[in-house]
Amino acid sequence: MSTLPGWLAGLGAGLTRISERLDERREAAADDVSDVPDAAVPSPDTVPPPPAYAPSIAARPDPVAAIPWGIRVAAEAGWRLLVLAGTLWVLMRVISAVQLVVLAFVAALLVTAMLQPTVARLKRLGLPRGLATAVTAIAGFVIMGLVGWFVVWQVMDNLDNLSDRVRDGIEELKRWLLDSPFHVTESQINDIAKNLSDTIGTNTEEITSAGLQGVTVMVEILTGILLAMFSTLFLLYDGKRIWHWVLKLVPEQAREGVAGAGPRAWRTLTAYVRGTVIVALIDAIFIGLGIYFLDVPMAVPLAVFIFLFAFIPLVGAVVSGALAVVVALVTQGVFTALMVLIVVLAVQQLEGHVLQPFILGRAVRVHPLAVVLAVAAGGLTAGIGGAVVAVPLVAVTNTVVGYLRAYGKEQAALRSTPPPAAPAVEAAPAPTSVPAPATAPVAEDGV
Repeated sequence: MSTLPGWLAGLGAGLTRISERLDERREAAADDVSDVPDAAVPSPDTVPPPPAYAPSIAARPDPVAAIPWGIRVAAEAGWRLLVLAGTLWVLMRVISAVQLVVLAFVAALLVTAMLQPTVARLKRLGLPRGLATAVTAIAGFVIMGLVGWFVVWQVMDNLDNLSDRVRDGIEELKRWLLDSPFHVTESQINDIAKNLSDTIGTNTEEITSAGLQGVTVMVEILTGILLAMFSTLFLLYDGKRIWHWVLKLVPEQAREGVAGAGPRAWRTLTAYVRGTVIVALIDAIFIGLGIYFLDVPMAVPLAVFIFLFAFIPLVGAVVSGALAVVVALVTQGVFTALMVLIVVLAVQQLEGHVLQPFILGRAVRVHPLAVVLAVAAGGLTAGIGGAVVAVPLVAVTNTVVGYLRAYGKEQAALRSTPPPAAPAVEAAPAPTSVPAPATAPVAEDGV
């Protein structure tokens, strides 16, 4: 038992010496590392270089830099065009869904552009705004209603006479075919008439459904007329306040440009509507007088149709002129139809080369190709109503885009021009005394 404490003391002394030796070795290693420069000590975060025998590999270029410039530009333009096309498609779908409301509002804009100068003139004469609006709107709607009633009355009054003349014209055409060099026999003509009658008889259900659709169309037309009338009243009475409300919906950065483009667009629309009304009236008067003196039946209804179709550029003149020629051919013969064609062509040449450049001027000048494409697109989208509003829409868009382009260039020039330097003002000696101000009269209210 006496040897156990001595053995434990020797073990403790041995462990102490081992610990001292380990500490000495750590200190010696630390001194060796401190003698090496910092650049030679590899950081744990750095990657060692490849060995000398490893093959050199070139770095891959940036993928954006590897694509040619033309392809990058085409891609940038392509996705923007896709977004624009998608936006236009959605917009056209929305317009098609509410086509009746859109056409009624556009018609109200056209009527307002035609009647608004009258309201302004009555206000200058001293009438209140509400009374001037009521007088103008009632007078305009009454005149339009009387014109429509007069056309229907003339058509119904001359319908029997026209049917008799059409029957006589068909008989004359039948005799001409029998005597013509085409060797048409009477049995062939009778077979054609019989086939036409059978076709009408077998398609009675389709004709009936077309009649029911016609009733639906009439209801939609009446609804559109009522919407257009109410919209016209509000636009005539409160158009300026409505425009100010619309401006509040525009972002503030673009509000100033839109506020400047709005009045110019309205002047363009007003000039287009008033000029078109004057040109259509001249066409209707001259062609109607020619038809009347040539003893063609329903001269007045045909003149009214010519006036209405004149609001469809290019296409309307062709359709209305062809209608007048066909009525003259069926009722009066080939010579009268030829004379009507000469009258129509002469008036249309006068319109195209004299009336439109002189009356419409440069305010609404649009290239004929743009007119044809606009009428075709409007007709395919919304029928006759779309063809009517297509050209004024293109004219207004042309005016707005031109103004915004000029406005953007002007703003860019103003931003790029440095402000003028303030002129140097010579220091003047301070006055020794300030003259006392003259006494001013005091207002009665103390302000």
